[in-house]
Amino acid sequence: MTDNTQNPTAGLLEILDDLAALVENARTSPLSTNVKVDREQALGLVAELRENLPTQVARADDVLADAERTLADAHRRAEEIVATARARAIELVQDEQVVVQAESRAADIVAEAERRAAGLRADADEYCDGRLADFEADLGRLTSQVQAGRAKLAERLETSSGAPRVRWDAVPDPGWPADDEDDRRSA
Repeated sequence: MTDNTQNPTAGLLEILDDLAALVENARTSPLSTNVKVDREQALGLVAELRENLPTQVARADDVLADAERTLADAHRRAEEIVATARARAIELVQDEQVVVQAESRAADIVAEAERRAAGLRADADEYCDGRLADFEADLGRLTSQVQAGRAKLAERLETSSGAPRVRWDAVPDPGWPADDEDDRRSA
């Protein structure tokens, strides 16, 4: 098991390597393809995975929350600018040219604020997508490592038993009592 006191930045791949090693080095049960795994060690590794996995997601959530705050601030500022422009336009209503210019300027300000808000939103989405792509790649590597470990274990089980490997999860339980099996062995 990985010791977080010596290596506080233990990565997810290290933890999965430890978990794979635990399974690969586990003793097999007699007359079975099952292995005995130390429950405390396995659960400890799963707990480490649970502890470390949310950090990547939390970082993406923080970036998204910051982008939303920035967008809300931009909307607030845009509303303030529009309100100021309207108040100023009312004061200048007597001069038609001034009113037209004020409305044009207010529209420009609103368009600029919306453009900036859209840019901020796009940047935040792009960053989140990048983080999620990294996370997806990490999960892909983890999945391939788990599959490779399972394939190696299956290969070892096939070669050690000499018989073709049977997927026991696909075979219904025959419901044999344990005592009958012991009687057959002693006979």
